[in-house]
Amino acid sequence: MQESKLGLDFKKVEHARGVAKKIADQVQDFVGNYTTVAVERTICRLLGIDGIDANEVPLPNVVVDELKSKGLLGQGICFFMGNAVLETGKTPQEIAEAVSQGKMDITQMPMHDADEIKAALQPYIDANVARIRARRQRREEYIATIGEGSKPYLYIIVATGNIYEDVVQAQAGARQGADIIAVIRTTGQSLLDYVPYGATTEGFGGTFATQENFRIMRKALDEVGEEVGRYIRLCNYCSGLCMPEIAAMGALEGLDVMLNDALYGILFRDINMQRTLIDQYFSRIINGFAGVIINTGEDNYLTTADAYEEAHTVLASDFINEQLALLAGLPEEQQGLGHAFEMDPMLENGFLYELAQAQMLREIFPKAPLKYMPPTKFMTGNIFRGHIQDALFNIIGQWTHQGLQLLGMPTEAIHTPFMSDRYLSIENAKYIFNNMKDIGDEVEFKENGIIRNRAKKVLDDATQLLEAMESEGLFTALEKGIFANVKRPKNGGKGLDGVTLKADNYFNPFVEIMKGKK
Repeated sequence: MQESKLGLDFKKVEHARGVAKKIADQVQDFVGNYTTVAVERTICRLLGIDGIDANEVPLPNVVVDELKSKGLLGQGICFFMGNAVLETGKTPQEIAEAVSQGKMDITQMPMHDADEIKAALQPYIDANVARIRARRQRREEYIATIGEGSKPYLYIIVATGNIYEDVVQAQAGARQGADIIAVIRTTGQSLLDYVPYGATTEGFGGTFATQENFRIMRKALDEVGEEVGRYIRLCNYCSGLCMPEIAAMGALEGLDVMLNDALYGILFRDINMQRTLIDQYFSRIINGFAGVIINTGEDNYLTTADAYEEAHTVLASDFINEQLALLAGLPEEQQGLGHAFEMDPMLENGFLYELAQAQMLREIFPKAPLKYMPPTKFMTGNIFRGHIQDALFNIIGQWTHQGLQLLGMPTEAIHTPFMSDRYLSIENAKYIFNNMKDIGDEVEFKENGIIRNRAKKVLDDATQLLEAMESEGLFTALEKGIFANVKRPKNGGKGLDGVTLKADNYFNPFVEIMKGKK
């Protein structure tokens, strides 16, 4: 058993983890019986279907909506697509194009033997699995040859709305010292039940997540990475109504980090909880196979709930997210579990409480590349105080060995940051990370002091919350507003009509392949 600087009782930690596993198992018992329109569209993409029809509707949507309109979604796209490949000799892409033109009905063809149907799809499955595997290998070779930044990785955002302008800002950020570039998604994309197609130059508060935009930015970061002699990771968002689809597109184009939370969309976008929990399972299987680090969204709870009073909900959610990820085959080393530096800066000893919680997360999830979020809730137009708040956040990030340090900007509360603002943020972090490099190995925490007692209390409160949730289940806990003080109904929210029970002929070959092989 590892030794705790905080004096944590690891028997308590393992008990809490065991309770979270039971909660996650209950969720998985439900998830395993259902599919969604997003899962089936993802399978289409993994079979090589791409592009749009004459009305600019993505072909995966066209094919899946055809099944849904006939009440056949539960049989799954693989059953009908494999049969159509056998019957026509055409590729899945050619079949999708014919369906979109009204020239083919894949539900009315003579049915072949189930084993033959599965065999017909195998070449298309193998081709795209190989493509994802090659992308992962390419990343690993890059890191082995040109190297990477040291942890905590310096993580910055670009959010212009224009992918080509994003490239300019991303490359500038990499030259300034950033290790991860997150391309923020345009406001509201998580609520679109389709993925836009092609390169985009207009967005509000961010840039559309499309496969072409992923390709453009990956190429740009590889170019600047070779220039600066450091691999630059690319981050985007596979959350919302197209969660697994965007995971697949990211895997195919070589993304490294994905915002991929089991609960965020439910709480903050009012997406139906059944839909989200089904979709997150397949999305995490894909991310696990692709070697992508996922970021979870617990830090957002503290933007609507009090960070001092509700810190235990963050830990409880991290425990549940960890177990859901493990069920999907996503290893601890790829779980960027989220937490945040969000207490009121006027709170006496707030820094000590924040330090206690960051160290606690580090000890409880020792293998996870934790994602530490900067202060946002209490940022004001006073950029000088804001810069100090970010400095305190950076001190804790280095002290407690965080994995991904999302840098705060002094102008956070005023406008989308300029490149000069980003430079100041990176300079702030680099100065502190170097100047305080080994502080975490040098300083011990006083027994029965503020820091140790805070960590123990948060763990105890999180455990109590998990125990209460175990008896009633995650769905009921979400209905009661346990997380972020936000209540969501099990049968409400967006996207429920895209959920269906799996039928007798259903199969998804990618689950077994991606969970079984790395």
